[in-house]
Amino acid sequence: MSGKKGTIAILTGGGDVPGLNPAIRAVTIRATREGYRVLGIRRGWRGLVDLVPEPGVDNSGCCLDLTEDVVNRVGRTGGTFLHTSRTRASHLPKAFVPEHLTGSYQDDINDITPEILKNLDFLGVEYLVPIGGDDTLSYAHRLHQEGVRVVALPKTMDNDVPGTDYCIGFSTCVTRIIELTHRLRTSAGSHERILVIEVFGRYAGFTALLPTMGGAADRCVIPEHPFDPELLTELLVHDRNRNPSRYSVVLVSEGATLRDHTDMVFESHEADQFGHKKLGGIGDAVAEIIKNRSPHYNHGKVINVVNQRLGYLVRSGDPDALDSIVPMAFGNLAMDLILQGRSGLLVAVRNGVYSPVPIESVMGAKKVVDVAQYYNADRLRPKYDAFGSRPLFIMTSGA
Repeated sequence: MSGKKGTIAILTGGGDVPGLNPAIRAVTIRATREGYRVLGIRRGWRGLVDLVPEPGVDNSGCCLDLTEDVVNRVGRTGGTFLHTSRTRASHLPKAFVPEHLTGSYQDDINDITPEILKNLDFLGVEYLVPIGGDDTLSYAHRLHQEGVRVVALPKTMDNDVPGTDYCIGFSTCVTRIIELTHRLRTSAGSHERILVIEVFGRYAGFTALLPTMGGAADRCVIPEHPFDPELLTELLVHDRNRNPSRYSVVLVSEGATLRDHTDMVFESHEADQFGHKKLGGIGDAVAEIIKNRSPHYNHGKVINVVNQRLGYLVRSGDPDALDSIVPMAFGNLAMDLILQGRSGLLVAVRNGVYSPVPIESVMGAKKVVDVAQYYNADRLRPKYDAFGSRPLFIMTSGA
């Protein structure tokens, strides 16, 4: 039964991060107390793709009613209890077209946006609150152009959504990288090795650069600057040999590339619906190069390497303090906007202040590290100067 003010639908798309459930909780509690019905869409855009808009059909696999009791049980946990997917309704492969639509959509790639609009209307959705990265939010922008009232929340570990200084999940990711890297130091130091750690970061190097600035590593290589493996080896051998515990550490973004070899390293060449192949393996390549080249800088002696890919360890588990507080603020700011009758907006933090920006912002240039300002390309590490008037996370301004 619809609430007296209508229905607000929430969905989460793309990769999971800690902080999604607190955001869902914040929107739900505020909305229900304001008299709205709140509907959770399962599996991101997939839930709206698969839904059958006919009375009497069981659509419980696509959506569910959200109440305070439901969201209070999960509000402090990681991941997303609504589940997620990388579905792209405007570019849906034929194999993913649901059975009830196969008669109408038979191309290899199909734009089923007309069906999404019908399904939102069938559900009586007055406002849509998508939570995701630039892929999920680019389709939210499309729906905004089609007349859907959208108020979006930015989420991604890479912190690369344009228009906002901060995205849900980033702080926990940075915290986990620092924590896990410090744990791995004991093995590297015990065996007098160089420690190579591969972290997330397809196009933006924030998740390698910030932990390095926080003391987790001696060096880092990031997607924004193709690096010279010979220079990296020389620097790491130098770092190791002047360390009383005889080890050194480098963080490697998964999207980093070697100079004169600009292709990313992929774990799989199968692409998702947004055209992204699964990255992974640059850490392996870097570790092998360092080991093979280390005798040139270590008096002819090989230095062995500890090689670790952190992967899902940094995106799993409960949110840290910041990723518990920011989603709460984002969710309530979204409701402020809805109660004001505003839409077509992305909830954001800019210059340390919560404020909305037009959802068109997500279609702008990708937010990446400003190498000239923040990265010492000659030393393969952050710059440690001119901190005045910078944002909380130093190099994450959406301006």
